[in-house]
Amino acid sequence: MATHIGTLRPPTGANKRSKRIGQGMGSGHGKTATRGSKGQRSRAGMRMRPGFEGGQMPLHRRLPKRGFTNIFRKEYAIINLRDLEDCKPGDQITPDSLMACGLIKRLGAGLKILGDGELKAPLQISAHLFSKSALEKIQKAGGKAEVIK
Repeated sequence: MATHIGTLRPPTGANKRSKRIGQGMGSGHGKTATRGSKGQRSRAGMRMRPGFEGGQMPLHRRLPKRGFTNIFRKEYAIINLRDLEDCKPGDQITPDSLMACGLIKRLGAGLKILGDGELKAPLQISAHLFSKSALEKIQKAGGKAEVIK
């Protein structure tokens, strides 16, 4: 028999019917509707905040705090030299040109060029930061690295 969209079925036991509560005595889940009797949790409108442990010190407060968040952190858009290998000799590489061709999505604090990969063509690259290895490889290929302020 051929398999097509009309013959597809989930494996046996994959789909389980939900428990229908409060549907009368015959259902096995009637009267108190699986909530037990009396107490806060049995009442309508009962809501305890997530993580509440009945007054016991909750887990998220028992665990120690670690580290900190640096509010002055700068996020740079990163490009490796291997991403620029397809460029033609003498091409001008700028943050705007990289955004236009889709190599970077958002600029953030600026563009940083890293030295992973080899550069075959001499390129004129303008960026906010360069790694040491990237600078060496650009100059070795006969290109020019210009730092944007």
